[in-house]
Amino acid sequence: MRDTEPRHLVCEDGAWVDEILLGGSDGDIVLHLGGPVSRGELRRLVAEQHARFAAAGLVKGGALALRLPPSLDCVTAMLAGWRIGAQVALLDYRLTTHEVGRAIARLGPQLVVEPVGDVPGTLRGFFEISTRVTPLRGGRPARTPHALLQLSSGSTGPSKVIGRTVGDLLAEVERYSRLDGFPRRGERIVLLASIVHVLGLVGGLLYGLAAGVRIVLPTRHTADSIFRAVALDPEPTTLLGVPSQASVLAAVQSPPQLPQLVRMVTGGEILKESVRERFTTGYGAGLGAMYGMTEAGVIATDITGGTLPGLTPVPGLPVRVQDNQILLGLAASPYVGQVDPTRYVDGWLRTNDAGHLDPDTGLLTVNGRLDSQISIGGLKVDLSEVEAALCALPDVADAVVVHEAGIEAFVIVRSSVSAGSLSQALAARLAPYKRPRTLHVLSELPRTATGKPLRQVAALRAAARAGAEV
Repeated sequence: MRDTEPRHLVCEDGAWVDEILLGGSDGDIVLHLGGPVSRGELRRLVAEQHARFAAAGLVKGGALALRLPPSLDCVTAMLAGWRIGAQVALLDYRLTTHEVGRAIARLGPQLVVEPVGDVPGTLRGFFEISTRVTPLRGGRPARTPHALLQLSSGSTGPSKVIGRTVGDLLAEVERYSRLDGFPRRGERIVLLASIVHVLGLVGGLLYGLAAGVRIVLPTRHTADSIFRAVALDPEPTTLLGVPSQASVLAAVQSPPQLPQLVRMVTGGEILKESVRERFTTGYGAGLGAMYGMTEAGVIATDITGGTLPGLTPVPGLPVRVQDNQILLGLAASPYVGQVDPTRYVDGWLRTNDAGHLDPDTGLLTVNGRLDSQISIGGLKVDLSEVEAALCALPDVADAVVVHEAGIEAFVIVRSSVSAGSLSQALAARLAPYKRPRTLHVLSELPRTATGKPLRQVAALRAAARAGAEV
């Protein structure tokens, strides 16, 4: 991409959508959702949505909420809202009616776009839907200059409203374009991360449209469907998703030959070394990782997997570590509404993530959440260390460790191993004060909408009561 600074001057009227995201030759194939979508076709569909929203009363400076699953309608509705110059709030389509009501009350949009009827199916990569546009009485124009509003994942507590300006989004797209090894024009991204969350939205959809990288959404998030999406065309292909999806692919016993698969890059949580080894061996392709957050997008990466666990901070985003906490230099607070005032101070966002910045190599190592560090009888315990020890056991596929009255572990196993056997195996790896007092074997870990393991004790215990061995 060219320098984005002059473009920021025209962001207010939505011209950036036509110039940066929709510009180019009509015949270029930019998306593939069950079939190819050309740039000319995408422009036509966005113009239709633009007219539809304008007829419903949406104008520059207005506010629009989208509660849509990954779909062509979701893409065109988002781009049309921005083209008008409106603020677009993205709500995960899997939210309950109660959760949607609470979110709408917090955001106060003038229009809500939703599917007509229920959205069926699980593990779908994209959906074919019809939508309805509902004007809301009492809806308000945008109260902040942000083009995008999102809710944080809520993996450890209530969601926060996070706002990003057009300048923020374009700056992140520019950072992706400067990453060594990230897809370039003429290549493809098979996108497994949801387009309504920051990784899939900016690193996938917006970057792909701006950089000429074709974005392919598989029909389903199953191994066979992902393989078919990769094999669809011969261009060099990158999978972009989360570690749990890499785990699914790494578990395939005899993966097919996919010479166009160059790499997979994951974000959202720490990538386990055992998964990386199985994936790279099985597919002959790299498995890289990135660290980011909804508030700022991508922060540090290892696209090729050659420096893990160390990550290279992305260009253009100041990063430092103070008192073991990762801090980000941002021009303004990303939060909309009430939030802990200590999170953003003097131009620095406190991430609540523990980390170390190597003074010699410049690599950033992310060590998990700061709230994972607890005291047991005056002795410090890092719950991420306990998780790592559990996941290193041959029979453990995944684990979440939390602390309330004591340390509790919730694990997914690969075989019929008992909780007692796991506890005995763990005894050889961890000091007694670090071991879980209670260990639950679950059939499935509860996760947030972005695929992160949920760490709320009440939700984990409810999953355990639903059919766990303790």
